[in-house]
Formats: sequence, C-alpha cells, structure tokens
Amino acid sequence: MEPEAGGPMTVGPPSGRQRRRLALAGVPGLVAKGRDFTRRALRDWGWAETETSEDTLLVVSELLTNASLHAHGCRELVLTADATSLRIEVHDGMTTLPVPGRAPQRGVPGSRGLFIVERLSDRWGTHTYEAGKAVWAEIAASRLA
Repeated sequence: MEPEAGGPMTVGPPSGRQRRRLALAGVPGLVAKGRDFTRRALRDWGWAETETSEDTLLVVSELLTNASLHAHGCRELVLTADATSLRIEVHDGMTTLPVPGRAPQRGVPGSRGLFIVERLSDRWGTHTYEAGKAVWAEIAASRLA
C-alpha cells in the first residue's frame, strides 16, 4: 500500500539506492539548512538518534563550511544511501582540490575540517568535473543502525 500524496514517508533503512539533493547556491544559513536536511533523511531511513548520526551531522557541517570558506560557496548537498552506506557529497564551483592540513594543534583555531571528516567517516575523497568538484564522505550503514 502506497502512502497518500502528502502523507508520511515510510521510515526504515533504504531499500535499494535512494538519493536526496538539496540546492544551496546563494542560500543564507546553508550549514543549518544542510544539517536539517540531513537530520530528516537520517530519521526517514531509521538512522537517527545514534552517536554516529550525530557524527554524520558534524561531517555535513564541516564539508559545507569548507565549501563556503574555501570554494566560494556550496552549490548542492547530495545524500545517497543504500543498505551498505551513506554517501555525503558537497558540490561547489571550483576544481581546486582541498589540501588536508596537519593534525590540529591545541589552541590554534582552524584547519580541523578535513581532519574531522577523515576521523568520523569510513572513507572520504574528491572528484572533479567540468564546472567544479564534489568533496564526499562515506559512512557504513552498520554504524548508523
């Protein structure tokens, strides 16, 4: 039985592959909007209110913040989920690849974003395309359940 139009979505782990996209070009407060968007997706997929779901929100925040600070803004946040993993992609308009900094030093602000992403995700990386790049991170579904 399918839910009525406008009715609640089925909650539970993704069956097959699901993708959700959020356009963020020129959107004020994009980090908060990206976190809210991700929080709703995690809830819909039955992956909310775990330690790893909180880590996932931090990864989203760091990727969006890095795009805002170092890549002249974020174009889109894409979440792709299946039975094995959640992939977070942040697209921007620059082809320059991020350079991970050294491990953060105590009392020195900044340079923690990619370090945090690396520590909290199972894998991360980048891919470029004609008009920009995506910085992505993956988290195993087993950690989110």
